[in-house]
Amino acid sequence: MMEYNTKKKRLPLPEYGRAVQKMVDHALTIENREERQQCAKTIVSIMDGMFPVTKETGEIRQKLWDHLAIMSDFKLDIDYPCEVIRKETFNEPPARIPYLKGEVKNRHYGRFVEEMIAIACTMEEGEERNRLIELITIQMKKDYLAWNKDTVDNKQIFDDLREYSNGQIDIQEGYIKGYQQHNNQMRNNQKRKKVFKKKY
Repeated sequence: MMEYNTKKKRLPLPEYGRAVQKMVDHALTIENREERQQCAKTIVSIMDGMFPVTKETGEIRQKLWDHLAIMSDFKLDIDYPCEVIRKETFNEPPARIPYLKGEVKNRHYGRFVEEMIAIACTMEEGEERNRLIELITIQMKKDYLAWNKDTVDNKQIFDDLREYSNGQIDIQEGYIKGYQQHNNQMRNNQKRKKVFKKKY
């Protein structure tokens, strides 16, 4: 009779599969310490081969030994080549990530746009600043259209940008080449979608 995995013992780290878990379980039964140590090294080598990387680092090797300890329920008595995670710390919940405080003027633009505009205001006049403003206006239009599916007037974007920057960034229609190119590309994409719908 076939035995389904759902009826078997739950794997601590399913990504390594049941075969590797059986190797770890076998290592726990080895009484000779040297043999157990060698078995552990072999298991880690197999685990490393399952997820090869271009360049092995100490951090990656550390993670493999950590995983071995976890799969053995921290009961494998061997000489680990590095300091592995402990059972007490493994069960600790992660530290809470603090939520950014402060209101956002317009939710459809979000905090990211506000921060980028603030950076642009501190930059000196020049090509780099102009290029950043181009990218900001393009992002603002994308964010606006994500909320308002119909359309957005270019003047609205420029007015919002002027308000956000307290008048430090004041651009007019056609001033930014990249912005106009983006508008043209969006129009062309919309035309292609209409043609596609008509044909099919």
